[in-house]
Amino acid sequence: MKNFKLGFVGAGNMAEAIFSGAIERKVLDSSEIYVFDISEERMSALSEKYSVNTVKNIEELCKKAEMLVLAVKPNILPAVLDELNDIGTKVPIVSIAAGWSALKIKGHLKYDVEVLRIMPNMPLMSGEGMSVFEVPTDFDKEEYIFIKGIFQGLGLVLEQPEKLMDAVTSISGSGPAYVFMFIEALADAGVLNGISRDDSVLLAAQTVLGSAHAVLDSGTHPALLKDAVCSPGGTTIEAVKVLEEKGFRSSIIEAVDACADKSKKL
Repeated sequence: MKNFKLGFVGAGNMAEAIFSGAIERKVLDSSEIYVFDISEERMSALSEKYSVNTVKNIEELCKKAEMLVLAVKPNILPAVLDELNDIGTKVPIVSIAAGWSALKIKGHLKYDVEVLRIMPNMPLMSGEGMSVFEVPTDFDKEEYIFIKGIFQGLGLVLEQPEKLMDAVTSISGSGPAYVFMFIEALADAGVLNGISRDDSVLLAAQTVLGSAHAVLDSGTHPALLKDAVCSPGGTTIEAVKVLEEKGFRSSIIEAVDACADKSKKL
C-alpha cells in the first residue's frame, strides 16, 4: 500500500487523534505528517510530542503534503477553501467538517480537486471512534484504502451516501454529547442516593460502555436486551415506566432530528 504524506489544516483534538493514531499503528512515520494551525504554541507542542513537521502557512503545507486533511470547524472552512483557490493547489482533500458534502466543497473550489468527506466523532481520540465515509468519492482506490486504513485503526468505519450524512452527523457525530449528558445525569442520580461522585461516574460510564458492547457483540436488537434486564414487577421496569412517562425516547428522537436540520443549514 502506498503511503501519502498528510498535511493537516487545523491541529485540534480530532486532528491530533487522527495523526497520532496513524503514527501509533505505523501507518505513517511522523516525518510524513505536516501540520498547520493558527496557534504557533499548539504546533510547537505537537511537534515536540510527536515529532511531526510544522509549516508556516497553508501554501507551504500544499507544497509538502500529498493529501490534505481539513480539520477545521464548518464556519472556518470557506476561508480555508478560498485560500486553497488562491494557491491553486490540486492536492486531494479529506474534510471532516460537519455540514459540508464533497459536492459542496468541490463547488467552492475553482480547480478540479479530489474530495473525500468523512464524519468522525470524538471517541476517535480513545480509539473507539465511529467514522462515516461519504460515498461515492472520486478518490482513487489507492488513496481510499490508505485513508480508510488510518480511520479503521481508530474505531469502526461505515460508508453512507451524501443524502444521509446529515443524519449521520446528528447520531454519531453529535451523539457523544447526548451520551455524556446521560452519563452525567446517571452519576448525579448516584450522588443523590449517597454514592460518591467518582464512584457514580465510574458506575455510569462503565455501564454505558458495557451496554454498548452488548449491542455490538451480540447483534441483538436493543429492545430485546432491554427486555432481558426488566424482570416482571421488578425495579428496572419501574424505572423504564418513568422514562416512558417523561418522554425519554421521543426527546432523543426530536433532538437528533433538530441536529440533522441544523447540519443541513450549515
